[in-house]
Order: sequence, then structure tokens, then C-alpha cells
Amino acid sequence: MPLSEHEQRMLEQMERALYAEDPKFATALEGNGLRTFTRRRVYLAVVGFLVGIALLMAGMVAQQIIWVSVVGFLVMLGCAVLAVTGWRKAPKPGEQPAGGAQARRQVRPKRSVMDRIEERWQRRRDEQGH
Repeated sequence: MPLSEHEQRMLEQMERALYAEDPKFATALEGNGLRTFTRRRVYLAVVGFLVGIALLMAGMVAQQIIWVSVVGFLVMLGCAVLAVTGWRKAPKPGEQPAGGAQARRQVRPKRSVMDRIEERWQRRRDEQGH
């Protein structure tokens, strides 16, 4: 639900007052959103992926220590999954975060396959007039 004009004006006044009172704190608050958190998470996952590659190569060079290569591969795999899921969950610029109240209202409860089949069966019976 969007804010009314009065609420938007009040919010803008509060933002201006915050900038006037403590501009350093206000600019620090701007970058702490979900988008910067997920971006930071993706960057850390990329760094972890590179560390995994280094471990994999170190294990290949030192043929005696095979477990280093296995750990490197697992680190690479975990970081790749973390980066991809973080990238997909990141909100687009100007988009509301997915964890808001509207998203919670739109989530449907999980239904079993049998419940969905039964619902379709009832819909067909109702459409046919039985």
C-alpha cells in the first residue's frame, strides 16, 4: 500500500531534518539496505571461490595431499551456490525488498499434490454443472 501525500511529505521532512542534524549518519544509513548486503555477500562468495581455486591448485601441485583439493572443490561449490542464490535474491534498483509485508501476504501455503488434484477435479465438476 503506497503512502498518502501527507505521509510522504512527513517522511520527506523527517529525512531533511536528519540530513540537517547529522549528515554523516544519514549517508551511512543509505547504504545499509538489503541490496548492499546481498551485493557484499556475492562479492565475498566470489573471493571464497577464488580461494577454493587456490586450494584446488595447491592440492594438485602437492600430489601427496589430496584432501586439500577436495576441500578446495567443496569451497568452490559452496561459494558458487552462495553467489548465485544471493544474486537472484537481490532486489533490483528501485524495487522493494522481498521480505516486506506485501510479500508475506502474497505467499500461498504449500499444498500437496493430492490437494491440487482434488481442487482441479472439483473445478471441473462445477464447470460441467454436476
